[in-house]
Amino acid sequence: MTDPLSVPAPAGRDRLRELLDAVTDAGNTAVGDMARSSFASEFHFSRQVRRLTGESPAALRRRVMLERAAWRLQRGEAVAVVAAAEGWSSAEVFSRAFRRAYGVPPSRAADVHFRLTAPNGLHFHPPESLWLDAGPGADPSAPSVSALMLAHDVDDTACLLAAAAQLSPQQWVADVAPGQTVLEWDGPEASVGAVLGAIVWTKEVWLATIAGHDFPSRTATRPESVDAPTLAAHHDAIAARWRATIADHSAAGRLGDTVIDALCDPPESFPLHGIVAHVLTYSAHRRELARTMLAALGVSVPSGDPLSWMREI
Repeated sequence: MTDPLSVPAPAGRDRLRELLDAVTDAGNTAVGDMARSSFASEFHFSRQVRRLTGESPAALRRRVMLERAAWRLQRGEAVAVVAAAEGWSSAEVFSRAFRRAYGVPPSRAADVHFRLTAPNGLHFHPPESLWLDAGPGADPSAPSVSALMLAHDVDDTACLLAAAAQLSPQQWVADVAPGQTVLEWDGPEASVGAVLGAIVWTKEVWLATIAGHDFPSRTATRPESVDAPTLAAHHDAIAARWRATIADHSAAGRLGDTVIDALCDPPESFPLHGIVAHVLTYSAHRRELARTMLAALGVSVPSGDPLSWMREI
């Protein structure tokens, strides 16, 4: 059975968040109020909330408000104050509801955890947020943090390369940041083309290291040799290899393997998981540099925030 909270919203919108905002808004004391603030009919609003959460709007609101009330009582607030603030008609009505939910009167709120049993893992989260448990039925294929960051790095680099295609040939190689050097051995990166080229080049070099191939030529990533669309096409190929290589080694449990580079003087050891961390760290730094440089050249790009990116995928 599909988790009702996993139903995707249209790109760029968090419909569940919109519905929950309407349900928990202090001014929306009735389902009709909730529906109006969510720009939906009462019937469709109720059906959406029940489909996405497994609870009616009224039941969901009541439970979340009780959880928040219990937390506030545990912090020492008076019963009458909490009852009024959470929208109960009187302290007596609130006390009866609290006892039914928690099995103890409000005066014993310290004896219970403020979370109540929920059909959807959705709870009040102090001080004014909500928390959604992944639960035992969570998708086992959900990406790890490292897999998520690998995918974000590749997608964000592609976004920046697409934006850089708006530059003129002169802007692509212009010294926007004279003297800028990220890593000494990579040389100066004063232009947008140099910074973006270095992101692609770094993955290409480490892929060769992992695979045991010859050191690759840098021509395909130098801004003097390629324009943004050409570099973007090269990036697509390198990124596909990069993600596949890391995924294969991860699945085989081999990210703990180590490459000993005898070409270094003295020789250096590079664990694969350290290589991934190195690539992601400096790619993130360069992507932010590229954003700043593109902005200086009049090209606007999205923020690159992984949270914003996740809403679009």
